[in-house]
Amino acid sequence: MASEVKTVALSGYYGFNNSGDEAVLVSILTALERASKDHGVAIEPVVLSGDPETTTKLYGVKAVHRMKPVDILHTLRSADGLISGGGSLLQDATSAKTIPYYVGILKLAQWLRKPTFIYAQGVGPVQKELFYPLIRQAFNKSAYISVRDTESKQLLGRMGLDQQKVQVVPDPVMGLRLPEDRKHQSNVDERGLPYVGVSVRYWNDDRSDLNQIADMLKEVVAKKQVHLRFLPFHGGADEEASTLLMKRLGNVKAEGSAMSISPAYAHPVDMLAEVARCQLMIGMRLHSLIYAASQRVPVLGISYDPKIDQFLNRLDSQAIGSTKQLDPALASEQIVRVLDHLGDWRMQHQDAIDRLIDEAERPAAEVVRILKSRT
Repeated sequence: MASEVKTVALSGYYGFNNSGDEAVLVSILTALERASKDHGVAIEPVVLSGDPETTTKLYGVKAVHRMKPVDILHTLRSADGLISGGGSLLQDATSAKTIPYYVGILKLAQWLRKPTFIYAQGVGPVQKELFYPLIRQAFNKSAYISVRDTESKQLLGRMGLDQQKVQVVPDPVMGLRLPEDRKHQSNVDERGLPYVGVSVRYWNDDRSDLNQIADMLKEVVAKKQVHLRFLPFHGGADEEASTLLMKRLGNVKAEGSAMSISPAYAHPVDMLAEVARCQLMIGMRLHSLIYAASQRVPVLGISYDPKIDQFLNRLDSQAIGSTKQLDPALASEQIVRVLDHLGDWRMQHQDAIDRLIDEAERPAAEVVRILKSRT
């Protein structure tokens, strides 16, 4: 029986119908639950969410709105600590407001004398160096710092942070587990065609990246009969990108292949089950690749951001192309080659995947240990 109860606030990109970020949240929550049992401490999470009602409904935890200052202040004042992460929170590629928001939450918690924990974050890109001291100061005052790749650690070093304080750990989603009753699904459709997962998003304004991916997939179905299963990881936007790509592919049935699109699931485990039944994952979305690797599904990434390359590096792999440059003929050859030799891919990358899965819950254990020591 747990002898203590510790309330922990969680700050991240939660409550925005993004399967990858929701998977980060679920992974952290479940890792904290397992670590709390090991240490005899009950953890009561409170999530700062863009949609608190849905967060509570999906995961059975308390949640408050991430943009309501009074609620945030009350939550942090009542909490025993704050977890910031995971995900790519501290970057200014998508908005100049992102870093000030997340650093502001950290500094408010520190002002309230609460321990703060940086949980498996992917830091960067940070194009404006004026953000360097803000990040450095907030991290220096944190009780624990972990990042999901060496590139993030090196960037923190360039900001002036002592790198000895920083642990490199896997993305939390590498520890996400599929329930037993969702395992062992067929990885072929009713016609016996192998499922090939495809995760795309809008990136290039002129859609040149999607055009190249369409050409690549056309060459794949010309060489091998498959069932292309499009997986929208970020709600409506990814559904639109997937639908556009399907239209550009045309009639794949003429080649003996098939294609379909999955629902944009609200709960990450439902999308994880979709990924698990694929024989191969072709992904732009980072978490499509992480989902697949966690289920030992071979992955072939298309890079739009350094975080894709950084994750693939940790798998001893590299992207088959990028949104700037993708050779449809060469990429399609790689896809068909992996499909024809799935066992070889798994053997080649097994050790790297096992290591990432084993280490994925280390930050949760550190958070619980530190909280317990502050009794």
